Amino acid sequence: MMLDTTLSLERFAWFAGRHADLSIQSLALACEPAYVSVRNRFSTTLSETVTCSDDGAFITSWGYRLGSTDDVEGAAARLAFLLAALPA
Repeated sequence: MMLDTTLSLERFAWFAGRHADLSIQSLALACEPAYVSVRNRFSTTLSETVTCSDDGAFITSWGYRLGSTDDVEGAAARLAFLLAALPA
């Protein structure tokens, strides 16, 4: 079965948005590659762009693997930790 990266990124954005300090800046699903841009709402510099690889891994713009589509909530929590956000 082929991975639905659009659905995976939508789910990632939803879980990331549940963190009190995170704000979803953009969810660009029609781009190649599709991505979600997330930032700490209390900082102009703490932000990250996340894509989803063909093998189901959420990857930051600097190549850090946050986790897989098997645990979207855990991957979003890792991003929250990296962006110094409070837990959901």
